[in-house]
Amino acid sequence: MKFKYYPDTDSLYIELSSKHSVESREVSEGVVLDYDSDGNLVGIDIDNASRKIELREFVLSQLPLEPQAVLA
Repeated sequence: MKFKYYPDTDSLYIELSSKHSVESREVSEGVVLDYDSDGNLVGIDIDNASRKIELREFVLSQLPLEPQAVLA
């Protein structure tokens, strides 16, 4: 999984898979879900991300790694 933030457009793309997107659906204003050819979710695009989510903190837990927090 990859998180890509684009400050010039204030958008965040969460890449869930390396598969290519063939279909996109806007589920709420400025939030688009991308799907592969099998209908699996491969990415989430969030426009105006700084107004919709907390970008200053990223917490990773419940994975084989120890819980960590990254502060901006």
